[in-house]
Amino acid sequence: MLRRFRAARDQIDARLAVLESLLDLPEGPSPREFHASIRVSELGRTARFYAWLLGTEPKEWTHRYVTFVSEKLALNLVFLVSDGKTLGKDTLYHLGIDVGDKASVVRAHTLALALGATITKPPRTTWRGTPLHELWLEDPDGNLVEIYARLTPEELREMPADQEPVFLVPPPPTA
Repeated sequence: MLRRFRAARDQIDARLAVLESLLDLPEGPSPREFHASIRVSELGRTARFYAWLLGTEPKEWTHRYVTFVSEKLALNLVFLVSDGKTLGKDTLYHLGIDVGDKASVVRAHTLALALGATITKPPRTTWRGTPLHELWLEDPDGNLVEIYARLTPEELREMPADQEPVFLVPPPPTA
């Protein structure tokens, strides 16, 4: 009996810890979409399975990735080649949210710094693959999180000839 009470106490303590972590929650970005990107061993096989499962054809694909976007499911699911990595249970590459525009990506950077989040790639515009304004963070367990916005047609016309990333904020000071 005592063991059951202790287990219940521990569960209540854990639930209270979650509630406590949500007190005084700072302002965050305003996401419009959430996506997950998962590494896979056979892109074609994966595309077939998820087209069947989700009831939709891929929106976009290359030799490196297949993207499923479903307005009906509010879903954007990306499968990515494994790049020779041994796949196990840790096949998640990153999670992502679309915040709508370049200014919102830069704002998310400011908010992430205020939160104390680990920034792995500061806000920048990338042109290769899917052109995006992007910011990369780590969650508390080290999982990658991409905060992004797709480029407008006007922004796409500004693509530099070398297609190198363009940083959207000054680099942090070096120590």
